[in-house]
Amino acid sequence: MLVKTRMTATPFTVTSATKIPEALEVMTSNGVRHLPVVDEGRVTGVISKNDIAAASPSKATTLSAQEATYLIAKLTVGKVMSRPAITIGPDTLLEEAAVLMRDEKIEILPVVADGALVGVITESDLLDAYIDILGFRDPGTRLTIEAKDEPGVLSLLTGITAKHQANISHLAVHRGQLDHSIVVVGLNTPNTAAIEEELTSAGMRILRKLVNPRHP
Repeated sequence: MLVKTRMTATPFTVTSATKIPEALEVMTSNGVRHLPVVDEGRVTGVISKNDIAAASPSKATTLSAQEATYLIAKLTVGKVMSRPAITIGPDTLLEEAAVLMRDEKIEILPVVADGALVGVITESDLLDAYIDILGFRDPGTRLTIEAKDEPGVLSLLTGITAKHQANISHLAVHRGQLDHSIVVVGLNTPNTAAIEEELTSAGMRILRKLVNPRHP
């Protein structure tokens, strides 16, 4: 799955000359925690609520509330934003975006094409994609199966589901410890008793079963 399929297009932005109270208002009114900073069509940084909090006078300061508010009102985004912005392209794999965000300890990546901002990808976008890939909310049955980590096991599993006229809508494999893997398979039917019985007879172990009702 590519970044462009999950990103938020045409995100809210500010410039480096935007005053901090204005940036906070944009964040609050639109329910976001980060904003790309765009100057003359180019991404020059990212501003977050954490950046603003770090630049705000400490509660232990001797400044009065009015003085603290005055100082914040004079601050511009360019003074406190994170720079340079770490960006990513729209045709990048989601996995690459996830690794980059994890390694850099950031929660948002501006998505840039031909030098221009075309969207943002966030931690929430990645979590939503993960949920969709595993089919957690889809109607049908999700089986979490422990199986031997050896050639032919997936072929055996898919053969059993096909035999019972069940369509696999989602499939994920996690290599576990020793010689076993964890397979998460989404099936388009709530009636999986016979499938489970045959999988068990084939040496697989059903660890968890989740049945989601069909949408009305």
